[in-house]
Amino acid sequence: MFRSAAIDIKSPKELTLLRAAGLAASEVLAFVAARVAPGVSTAELDELAASEISRRKGKPAFLGYRGYPASLCVSINDEVVHGIPRKDRFVREGDIVGLDFGCVLKGYYGDCAVTVPAGRISDKARRLMDVTRESLGKAIEQMRQDRRLGDVSSAVQSHVEAAGFSVVREFVGHGIGRALHEDPAVPNFGQPGTGPRLRPGMVLALEPMVNEGVSDVKVLGDQWTAVTCDGALSAHFEHMVAVTEDGPEILTKNG
Repeated sequence: MFRSAAIDIKSPKELTLLRAAGLAASEVLAFVAARVAPGVSTAELDELAASEISRRKGKPAFLGYRGYPASLCVSINDEVVHGIPRKDRFVREGDIVGLDFGCVLKGYYGDCAVTVPAGRISDKARRLMDVTRESLGKAIEQMRQDRRLGDVSSAVQSHVEAAGFSVVREFVGHGIGRALHEDPAVPNFGQPGTGPRLRPGMVLALEPMVNEGVSDVKVLGDQWTAVTCDGALSAHFEHMVAVTEDGPEILTKNG
């Protein structure tokens, strides 16, 4: 599962810069998430994200990345990731709304995601969100010196599947630093005790994507929006996490 990869070890100075980028991304994400409500358009949320990161002297990381046309990804209900904001797409009562935001600040990247409710949501939607958030916490707990990457991946999979949900396999987490996506790829499934050994200075973006039904996804005609193949709900949470000698450090604490 794990291909050979040279995983970059960040210096103390780089970690300081990544903390700043992570904080900026998480502050913007929290600002936008607080404004998710029935009737708001996804384009409005995108405009808020762009404005807030500009106010913090940063730039949106996703805008123009491989041709992506917005600053924010907004994925609703059965949309797994990479939903493109639109002026004619409005959040509705009972939706669950995935928000994924990245930024560049002084040459370093921040990246985080959260799924939030719009008004009153169903019990099944709430449970899906809770389990996905919990699985991220389980993964973060494994981000310790001398653990292996497979321990991180397995922590997500075991928690999600024990709850009766499935993990998406087509999209994974990643290293992050001077580039938005660095080695290694971080699957949300795997075997404990396998893969590269974790070392202080490694920074990974952990991002469980969890489906209510089957794990299979498909990409729509816009070439970006990924949806569940069975139309069931999906949730997504992401944090940037550094391995330190004292344990995991979350660099996107507000995300």
